[in-house]
Amino acid sequence: MPSGKTHDIITIILAAPVFAAGYAALDDTTLACAVAGSFLFGGLMFGPDLDTISKQYSRWLLLRPLWSPYRIAFKHRSRWSHGLIFGTLIRVVYFMGILSLGAYAIFLLNRSIAGGEVPEPAAFAEAWRQLGGYVRDVLGIYFLPAVFAGMWAGAASHTFTDMAGTYVKTGRVTEFL
Repeated sequence: MPSGKTHDIITIILAAPVFAAGYAALDDTTLACAVAGSFLFGGLMFGPDLDTISKQYSRWLLLRPLWSPYRIAFKHRSRWSHGLIFGTLIRVVYFMGILSLGAYAIFLLNRSIAGGEVPEPAAFAEAWRQLGGYVRDVLGIYFLPAVFAGMWAGAASHTFTDMAGTYVKTGRVTEFL
C-alpha cells in the first residue's frame, strides 16, 4: 500500500490535469478551479484514510475528534470507506451531519446564554436549504456538483493508487469495488 507521502504527491501532480479536464468539460474557469480545489481537498484532507490515524486524519488538527465516530463505524479499506461508489458520498453526508449537529449545538448554547426562542430543527434545516440556494444563486447551479466531483476524484485517486499497490502485491483488488 502506498504511503501517505506517495498519495499526497500523486494528488498534487494530478491537480493541474484535473483543472484542465474541468475547464475542457465545463468551459468555466471558476468551476474548473472549484473542481481542482476540491480535488486537492478530497485527496489531502477528505480521503478514504480518515478511518485510521493517517496524514489525512492528522491534518484536521483540533477538529480530529469529529472523525472519531467515522473511524469507529468503518473498517479500514472497506468498500464503505475506500469504495469508489459510496466512499466519498458517505464522508460528505457524515461530515455535513456532524457540521449540522455542531452548528445547531452552538446555536442552542448561544440561545441558552443570550436568551430567546430556540428554533425547531426543521427551521435549522431550512436555513441549510437557503444557504444552498444562495450558493447556487451566486456561484451557479453547477458549483456544488463540481465541488462534489472534485472531492470524489481526489478520493478516487487515492483508492486507485491503493488498488494498484494491492494488485502489485497480491494480484487482487476486488475488496475496493
